[in-house]
Amino acid sequence: MAPRIERLVTSGQFTLDGGTGTWDVDNNVWLVGDDHEVIVIDAAHDADAIAEAVGDRRLTAIVCTHAHNDHIDAAPALADRTGATIWLHPDDLPLWKQTHPDRDPDAHLVDGQIIEAAGADLTVLHTPGHAPGAVCLHDPGLGVVFTGDTLFEGGPGATGRSYSHFPTIIDSIRTRLLALPPDTKVLTGHGDATTIGAEAPHLQEWLDRGH
Repeated sequence: MAPRIERLVTSGQFTLDGGTGTWDVDNNVWLVGDDHEVIVIDAAHDADAIAEAVGDRRLTAIVCTHAHNDHIDAAPALADRTGATIWLHPDDLPLWKQTHPDRDPDAHLVDGQIIEAAGADLTVLHTPGHAPGAVCLHDPGLGVVFTGDTLFEGGPGATGRSYSHFPTIIDSIRTRLLALPPDTKVLTGHGDATTIGAEAPHLQEWLDRGH
């Protein structure tokens, strides 16, 4: 049985820099797997809704694209309920601790490692800029890359906050993401999907616009 991708949209709040401002936000939670086994990318806001989407399948991993609170707030509760392993790049531990001071992730993501689930092979691409430990997950077999908040339809993720850096995110996008095949579907942390080919021509515009 071929792996499939499911999208769940959850709603909650994003808190900037540990409390300097709060906004309502909708997040994409991605499930990759089959009828028996699944992984979750970014356990946002609502552990109950995510657990319902997982159903009676075995949840093997909760992969965090980065540690801003709106992408990780439901991860511990979901892990406790399912026994899944929480994966995070270690460079984002300071951000993680702002939301979950008493609970560490279970395992550290490493650039180039492959996370397997039900026939899907997700290669970890370390793409700092939006956050120091931001990662994207590329599955060439499925023709997709999960970009978290690194790349959206219309440009790079925001960098006007602590631990973020505009030249770094541009470098990550140019070297890691735009090198992927143009027809690669970009599945983002918020909003609609795009493709590498649709975004690549706009790199210079983003540089000119700056942040």
